[in-house]
Amino acid sequence: MNAIPTTTLWRPTGPAELELVRESGWTAWPPRLPDQPIFYPVLDEDYAIKIARDWNVPASGAGFVTRFRIETEYVIRYPVRRAGGRTILELWVPAEELTEFNRHIVGPIEVVHRFP
Repeated sequence: MNAIPTTTLWRPTGPAELELVRESGWTAWPPRLPDQPIFYPVLDEDYAIKIARDWNVPASGAGFVTRFRIETEYVIRYPVRRAGGRTILELWVPAEELTEFNRHIVGPIEVVHRFP
């Protein structure tokens, strides 16, 4: 049996988005809000930690870092965007493609860090 090659991504998130992920059974990201045209998973765990700790905690009282795997063959369609330094790398997934993106997640979305 051949395993599907996957890419690991991280997503810093606040409690409201995390609750919607939980409601999906840890299998999907919720639709974007009208003022959120892009879904931004990141390629570096340390960058995700920084966002969750430094942005999500002040904004909503808690921050979480999630980890998930997605089919590599699918996700390579999204170019890697550098949002700052060498390790500040993101994928920009248009909101209208998020349902299809979710279909290519392999396994559960996991919480790997919590702040505070």
